[in-house]
Amino acid sequence: MESEIRKLEPDDWGTVRAIYLEGIVTGQATFETEAPSWESWDSSHLPFARLVAISRNNGRICGWAALAPVSQRSAYSGVAEVSVYIAADARGMGLGRRLLDQLVEESESNGVWTLQASVFPENEASVALHLGCGFRKVGVRRRIGKMNGVWRDTVLLERRSEVIS
Repeated sequence: MESEIRKLEPDDWGTVRAIYLEGIVTGQATFETEAPSWESWDSSHLPFARLVAISRNNGRICGWAALAPVSQRSAYSGVAEVSVYIAADARGMGLGRRLLDQLVEESESNGVWTLQASVFPENEASVALHLGCGFRKVGVRRRIGKMNGVWRDTVLLERRSEVIS
C-alpha cells in the first residue's frame, strides 16, 4: 500500500481510536478493553514519536504507532514501550514495518536507548514484525495477566539502540 508517515495530531484521535478499538476487539492486541479519551492517551504517551500512516489512495489514516514510558523513574528515561496498530482492512501490506522503522528512528533521535513490546504469542504477525525490525525475544511471561477471566502469556521483546550507547 502506498502511504506516507506523518506526525499524529490531536485531530487524528477519532480515527486512531477507531483503529485501536479494532485491535481491542481481536482479543490479540492488548489487555485493554476500551480505548481511552484523547486526554488520557495523550498524557500516558511520550510527546514525540507519535505517528500515523496515511493511504495515498484515499487519504485515510490506516495505522498508527506511539511510545509510552515504562517508568517515571529517571533511570528508565530512555526506555519506552511500543504500540503499533493497523486498521483491519490494511493489515499485511507492510504498514506496520514502515511505522515501526520510523518509530525506531524517532526514538533514537530523542534519546531512547531501549524499546520494548509485550505481545500475545498468538499474535504471530506482531511478533514477526518486531523481530524483523531488530527486536529480540527476551522471553515469555507466563500467566502475566487475565483477560475475560483467562490467564494470558505475553512475549517480551526488546530492541537496544545501536546509535545510543
